[in-house]
Amino acid sequence: MTGPAEAAVPVLEALGITKRFPGVLALDTVDFDLAPGEAHALIGENGAGKSTLIKILGGAVQPDSGEIRLGGTRVDIADPRHARLNGIAVVHQELTLFPVLTVAENLMAGDVPVQGPLRFVDRKRVRETAARALEQFELSIDPDTPVRLLSVAQQQVVEIARALLQNARILVLDEPTSALSDHETALLFKAIGRLKASGISIIYISHRMHEVFAIADRATVLRDGRKVDTVRVSSVGMDDLIRMMVGRNLTDLFGRKSSSPGEEILRVEDLSLSGEFQHVSFTLRRGEILGFAGLIGAGRTQLARCLFGVEQATEGAIYFKGRKTRIDSPARAMRRGIAYLSENRRLEGLFYGMDVRENVSVTHLKHFSRLGFVDRKAEGAEAKDYITRMRIQTPGMDQRIMNLSGGNQQKVIIARWLAIQPQVLIVDEPTRGIDVGAKAEIYALLHRLAAEGMAIMLISSELPEVLGMSDRIAVMFEGRITGIVENSDATQERIMALAAGLAGLAEKER
Repeated sequence: MTGPAEAAVPVLEALGITKRFPGVLALDTVDFDLAPGEAHALIGENGAGKSTLIKILGGAVQPDSGEIRLGGTRVDIADPRHARLNGIAVVHQELTLFPVLTVAENLMAGDVPVQGPLRFVDRKRVRETAARALEQFELSIDPDTPVRLLSVAQQQVVEIARALLQNARILVLDEPTSALSDHETALLFKAIGRLKASGISIIYISHRMHEVFAIADRATVLRDGRKVDTVRVSSVGMDDLIRMMVGRNLTDLFGRKSSSPGEEILRVEDLSLSGEFQHVSFTLRRGEILGFAGLIGAGRTQLARCLFGVEQATEGAIYFKGRKTRIDSPARAMRRGIAYLSENRRLEGLFYGMDVRENVSVTHLKHFSRLGFVDRKAEGAEAKDYITRMRIQTPGMDQRIMNLSGGNQQKVIIARWLAIQPQVLIVDEPTRGIDVGAKAEIYALLHRLAAEGMAIMLISSELPEVLGMSDRIAVMFEGRITGIVENSDATQERIMALAAGLAGLAEKER
């Protein structure tokens, strides 16, 4: 793609930035610059230093050495408020909205318009400003809707719209499309194009490499806290960037292997959850990876939550090892040997106040308890074993989980579920927001678990992932399964047709 003209004075420069945390050199004399009207991708594996750098630019973390310049002038960004005053807005990967407030209230938080001598909130202006902010995304979201009622994708759009209302000259987007549909991603890219044309500069962080080539003018690659290179995206290929990121070739990302699934372990018949999905039927066999594809809102996550007992089906039946069973709570699901990796690891997967050891053991503390006391030595031995087996990058098992990268956090959650020795593993968006190297490791792990006889239900919004990992693919549209396709018969066109409810077109694509 054609980028902006090279500017004599970058809108932002980070020079020689170094940052150490206990036991970790997060950034080692990193340089980075941003031109006016440029979309500059910041890429690298989890733990490469990307998050630390944007936290420094956003004022959340202070560097140990180095300097930041805005328009050629040195600035010391003391805190996030100071960053906003300097025209830097950061949209983090993890949502930071207030669930009980409305969309409009979230958008205007910190800058609420008032009226009259008593300075009452001007609710009309709040709604009008919010509606205008949402218009550019062409989404019909009522500004008076409480945020907790929105989908994850809609909440992500609100996050981005809120940043744009801050009159930012530099917009940092950290995995902005991780919960967006293809349609919503296309609208976001249109909005980014308009922002670039108006002179706003974008720092774009994504593990979806095709997005880097679709939106970025330049890319800076970090690895192990050091800058590898800055390149014009139009002058390199995807393999080149991946090689710079991981320091090696990934010739077969998914590592798909032929499998021979065994006997049926889970069968679902006419399962329904009022308002979410209807009359869903499928089987899952030992040693099989059954992929679930579909657009956001198709009902896949709600189905998974039902199978794990978080939600209660309104009709239909679940059979486990041939016997009809009732799964009315996660505890009962776990006793049946069913584990569930949620799509939202921050809210439903991690205990942020705990360390790695505690996050691994939390689902099965009874195994380490004696007379009401936890055997910390046995708990620690298990955590150490999983840190080694899962290649979790952490200074130690006592490290707070919040200080780990997204990919390593995901490995900890998987380790937790493996520790209860499940027979069925449900993984919902297992590689969302993690780097290509960590993805390859998780793919290899899922294949190994399937080869050992575990039955895996894989939900993913990334078609290449579903196609590359699954033995069969169940496709959902508006709460119903529109088709279950053998991998040998699956194409992106056929899966997309089924996901759009076009079963007739899907048959033509065979």
